[in-house]
Amino acid sequence: MDMFIDGQWTPARSGARQNVTNPATGAIIDTVPTGDAVDADIAIRAADRAFRIWKTTPVAERARLQKKAAQLMRDRAQEVGRVLTTELGRPLAGSVTEIQRSADLLDVYAEEGLRLHAEMPLTGVAGEKVIVTREPVGVVIAITPFNYPITLLTFKLGAALIAGCAVVAKPAEDTPLSTLMLAELFHQAGFPAGCFNVVTGRGRAIGMNMIEHPMPRKVAFTGGTAAGKAIAAAAAATMKRVTLELGGQCPAIVCADADLGVATAAIARHAFSNSGQFCYRVNRVYVERPAYQAFLDGLVGHVAKLDVGDGLTSACALGPLVNEKIYRNSAAQIADARGKGARIMIGGERLTGGIYDDGWFMPPTVIVDTDHSMLIMTEETFGPVLGVAPFDGRAEALARANDTRYGLAGFVFSRDLAAALTMAERIEAGSVWVNNIHRSYHDVPFGGMKESGIGREKGRYGVESYLEYKTIYLSYEAGAR
Repeated sequence: MDMFIDGQWTPARSGARQNVTNPATGAIIDTVPTGDAVDADIAIRAADRAFRIWKTTPVAERARLQKKAAQLMRDRAQEVGRVLTTELGRPLAGSVTEIQRSADLLDVYAEEGLRLHAEMPLTGVAGEKVIVTREPVGVVIAITPFNYPITLLTFKLGAALIAGCAVVAKPAEDTPLSTLMLAELFHQAGFPAGCFNVVTGRGRAIGMNMIEHPMPRKVAFTGGTAAGKAIAAAAAATMKRVTLELGGQCPAIVCADADLGVATAAIARHAFSNSGQFCYRVNRVYVERPAYQAFLDGLVGHVAKLDVGDGLTSACALGPLVNEKIYRNSAAQIADARGKGARIMIGGERLTGGIYDDGWFMPPTVIVDTDHSMLIMTEETFGPVLGVAPFDGRAEALARANDTRYGLAGFVFSRDLAAALTMAERIEAGSVWVNNIHRSYHDVPFGGMKESGIGREKGRYGVESYLEYKTIYLSYEAGAR
C-alpha cells in the first residue's frame, strides 16, 4: 500500500519502502513507503489547504460525513479487522470489535460537535456585546502506536474533524495497513481531499519533521513517556498545543473483604487482553494479606484457561506480541523478578514448537511475592506479565499504588464502598475502576496524571481540545429608531 495524501495513494518521493510483517509467522504481508521530511511537507500542505475549506463547512455537514464514515467502518469491520489481525497478531474477534467500537466513538464525537455553542455574556452596556466563540486549532499531527491503531487514532481523528481541523496521521511502523484502509473509507464517505492524510515512515525521519514543521498547530500522540517528552519539547519550539496519552503502570488494590470471584476474573481478563499490550491494563496487584492465597488461587485458575495462538486462524484468547522489542521487555522483567526472589506461578517462558516457533509468543504470566525493587512493579511492561504483592494496611496499599511516576489508571476492589471510594479518590490516576473492570466509555474523559500524559480524549472533552477560544468585542449604535 502507499501513503494516502490529498485524497490519493502516494508513494514516497524517495521511492524507499519498508516491510510490514505478520508477528505470528514472520512473513512479509505488504510494504509501505518510507516517508521523510519531503513527504511530511507535502501531506501537511495538503491538510492546510483542506483546512481552509473544512473549517467553513457547517457542523451539521461535518457530523453527517462522520456518521457516514462510521457506518462504512461497521460495514467493512470484518475486512479491516482481518488486516489488523494480520499486522498486529490480536485474535480476530478483538480486531473486529476495535473497528466497531471506533465507529461508535465517531458517532459520539459527531453528536458532541452538534452541541458546541458560543456565549454572549450579559454585560448590560448599551451599544456593546461580547461574543465568546471557538474556532478549530488548524492542522493536527496525529501519531499513534501499534497496539490499538484504529481506536487510538479515532480518539484524535473524530474529535479533530468534527471541530473543523484537518489531520495528518502517522501510524506505527508495525501496523500501518489498517490506518491506510481507514483513510480510504473516509475518502469514500465524502470527506474533502486533504482532510485526513496518512504518511508512513520510521521514527524521527518523518515524525519529528512533522512536529517541527511550522504549519501544524497541534500534536496528538499516544505512546511511551520518553517519546512523549521529546514530542512535547519539539512542539514547544513553535508553541503547538499537545495532547499526550503516555505510559501506564496501573495498580489494582484488592481488599480482604472484596468479592474475590469478581476481582480475579476481572483482573485476569483485563491484564492479559491484547496480550497485555495496552497502557491502562492492570500491571501490578496489591492484595490484603488475609485474602492473598485465595486471590492467587482464583487468579491462576482464570489465567490457566487463557490459550495462546495465531489470532487469524484460531479462536484464542492471546496472540503473539507484535515484535521482538516488545517481547524482550516482558522477558527482561520476568528474569529481573525471578532473580530478586519472586515466584512465577504460571507462564514465564517463551512458547515454542509448531506455530510458536515463528512468532513472539509469550504465555500469560503471573509473578507473585513481588516488591518495588522489581521492574514488574515499577516500569511499564506492555506484555502479558502481571506482578502481585501482599499488603497489611490500606494506607500501605495506597502508598505503593502511588509510588510511581505514572498515573493513567487504577483499580479498587472492596465491599466496603466508603473505603473503596476513599481509595479511588486517593489513587493518583486519571481513571479508577471500583469493583469491576470494563472498557472506558466514549462520552467521559480519558487520560493520565503525572508522567502518563497531558490533556483528555473522548466525549466533549476530546472535541474541546481541538478548539481555540476567541473573544469578539462588538460596538454598535444602541439608539432606538
